[in-house]
Amino acid sequence: MFDVLIYLYETYWRPETCPSAEQLSQQLSDAGFERNDIHAALNWLNGLKSAAHSNPQVAGHDSTRIYSEAEIAYLGPEGIAFLNFLSSVQALTPHMRELVIDRVQSIPFAPVELHLIKICVLMVYWTVGYEPDALILDELIHPLQHHMLH
Repeated sequence: MFDVLIYLYETYWRPETCPSAEQLSQQLSDAGFERNDIHAALNWLNGLKSAAHSNPQVAGHDSTRIYSEAEIAYLGPEGIAFLNFLSSVQALTPHMRELVIDRVQSIPFAPVELHLIKICVLMVYWTVGYEPDALILDELIHPLQHHMLH
């Protein structure tokens, strides 16, 4: 699933530039992705799109986010520290943070490794049309390139 998400990020500038779901599924299949991975990725993105367009009640930038036991189980200490870092440098709004947490919790295993959480952050940015600072983008993409090569 995550390979499909990265492919979409690299191939399409914004989600609205993607073809219809049927055409996209065929293109992804033609690119060599497995049907199960395609289905999982498109469902994951649909969940993100729905959540992004909802109108959540989130706290302000200066508030402290307290994580539930379930969130801690999925994010782990490393993931929470990374989200706190992004929030502290204002590279993740409270709404985007909640989107990341929601999408991480939709992954069918826990804890979720940090490089996968970074993919979730990247896809939230992509979906909401946020362009992070180059250093933040490098922090998100560089470890992924290293991980994908191994």
